[in-house]
Amino acid sequence: LLEVPGVGDGVAGRRSRSRTVRGRVTGARRPAGRVRDPHVVATLLAAAPRQRARGRSGPGLVLRTDDLREAVREGREGNLVLFVVDASGSMAARRRMTTVKTAVLSLLLDAYQRRDKVGLITFRGRTADLVLPPTSSVEAGAARLRALPTGGRTPLAAGLVRAAEVLRNERLRDPARRPLLVVVTDGRATAGGDVDRAAGLLAGTAGIVVDCEDGPVRLGLAGRLAARLGARLVPLRDLDGIVRAHRSQDHRKAA
Repeated sequence: LLEVPGVGDGVAGRRSRSRTVRGRVTGARRPAGRVRDPHVVATLLAAAPRQRARGRSGPGLVLRTDDLREAVREGREGNLVLFVVDASGSMAARRRMTTVKTAVLSLLLDAYQRRDKVGLITFRGRTADLVLPPTSSVEAGAARLRALPTGGRTPLAAGLVRAAEVLRNERLRDPARRPLLVVVTDGRATAGGDVDRAAGLLAGTAGIVVDCEDGPVRLGLAGRLAARLGARLVPLRDLDGIVRAHRSQDHRKAA
């Protein structure tokens, strides 16, 4: 849930899988240029079936340039974690924002430990604001989150459009750093904008939707948003446990 699927080429970090020059060997490939990290076993296996054709008559193998294989290594990369937080009146009701801030602070700490960049967009009233442009300063993100004002209508579409704009700009600045979108909302959209169209702008972006809906009557709107985005749905009450499990998994791998 808390990593980007697939294998990237981003800067070293601790979140998602990445091709690296250091790390565990996961395979071998033909080199595109100079071989910097030869895979000896794969090279010998490539040469072995050709020995009779090459006229081998003594010990050892006859090697050719096209036998050479280099190691494919895999490590971990840091990502851009972009938070899109609903700060509308429906979220402020029943003190939900206190729980939301605690949960997002936990994710910010997780991002710091994994060497991610973070950004923070909030939406309320009629607009969505980039209150924290993507940065490596998690402390700045925590400070902006604590001072977050709440209230007003819910311009959900505006929040998603703003997220698409930020990610587009970041791809130009740092194309190797893959994004992880974290939308924190109850899914209600009470201000203008086409949510389906806005969600389409984020197609293909890895993400999760943190469902903040509570109370005895559930509308399931956050779940519908997650389906539109192709994202995973996480109930707010489960988020802290998921973060702890993610860290525990890392400790087991390190051990």
